[in-house]
Amino acid sequence: MTLITTTEELGAFCGRMKGSDYITIDTEFMREKTFWPKLCLVQIAGEDEAAAVDPLAEGIDLAPLFDLLDAPGVLKVFHAARQDVEIFHHLTGRIPTPLFDTQVAAMVCGFGESVGYETLIAKLAGARVDKSSRFTDWSNRPLTERQLAYALSDVTHLRPAYEKLRKRLVKTGRAHWLDEEIGVLTDPATYQVEPEQAWRRLKVRSDKPRFLAILRELAAWREREAQRKDVPRSRVLRDEALLEIASHAPATVDDLARTRGLGRSVAEGRWGQELLAAVQRGRDLPPEDGPAVEPRVEPPPGLAPIIELLRVLLKMKCEDQQVATKLVANAGDLEAIAADDEAPVPALRGWRRELFGEDALALKHGRLALAIRGKRVLMVPVPPDAD
Repeated sequence: MTLITTTEELGAFCGRMKGSDYITIDTEFMREKTFWPKLCLVQIAGEDEAAAVDPLAEGIDLAPLFDLLDAPGVLKVFHAARQDVEIFHHLTGRIPTPLFDTQVAAMVCGFGESVGYETLIAKLAGARVDKSSRFTDWSNRPLTERQLAYALSDVTHLRPAYEKLRKRLVKTGRAHWLDEEIGVLTDPATYQVEPEQAWRRLKVRSDKPRFLAILRELAAWREREAQRKDVPRSRVLRDEALLEIASHAPATVDDLARTRGLGRSVAEGRWGQELLAAVQRGRDLPPEDGPAVEPRVEPPPGLAPIIELLRVLLKMKCEDQQVATKLVANAGDLEAIAADDEAPVPALRGWRRELFGEDALALKHGRLALAIRGKRVLMVPVPPDAD
């Protein structure tokens, strides 16, 4: 097992990998004590060799690795890529491209919703992964042989799994079905953390304009402070404290000090002044410029049965075509289709429309019926002159 700990070794390895059509990649990281994920290990496998790169090794420069991730002629294959890509985007401001996600491909190929790595590998590579090192502390050094074996298995077994998924996609003509999902993964906006939107992460029970305006300012302050100190949000201020401050809108240090779990020492310090300033900014904001909770739109009366029929159709079509329902339409899409034939939802565009959308509209307008034969649900065309 190869552990790369020097820039020279890394440069030589990445140089060899640049001759590959594709490489499989995985990362090990820690995030319990930081805002940003701390990269602890990068595993890469090519056709003839695999290695683990130690980003924590003294003096190592990861530039050769980042150059490899940028190489346009090498496909980068991940499983459940979002967190891995987030790490590289944070470190470099760039996204590994071109990119392939075997979890997305597995949903297209009939392996269910968000299939896990161990399940996919067992089915496609016939391998069993030793899970004993899954929750290890990857920041501790030295790494053991067992840890390295576990880490490298995440990329070596992924190669045969990718090969089989690729063949299925080519055989079924579904390779383009991945485009939209991969587009999200390679969009920098997916990984941008906007402090002004941080309030949306909170469980808000009030839609009062002043409360929401103050909460937005407080949550944005906490987001920036957590990023600046590189600590989890809760280490700056817990959600409950943010919500309480927004609700009571304290105007003085004494008022702020009454916040549960905050304490007078915090209220009298720099954070206290900044929290009071955030509250004041929220107070001063005109209601029309403040944030708003998007109301839950209930479907019009009479549509509920139609939505349920669409749900049955969706499940039937996806089972027949061996594709995950999550990839075709969600509950909101079904409600939108039930209400509007021109609803701007993915299910009424492209391959999703061919697979489900056209039949959904036909069912909605009585041109198609559903019947049960034995243990199967069948689609039955309805003649144009049928009552």
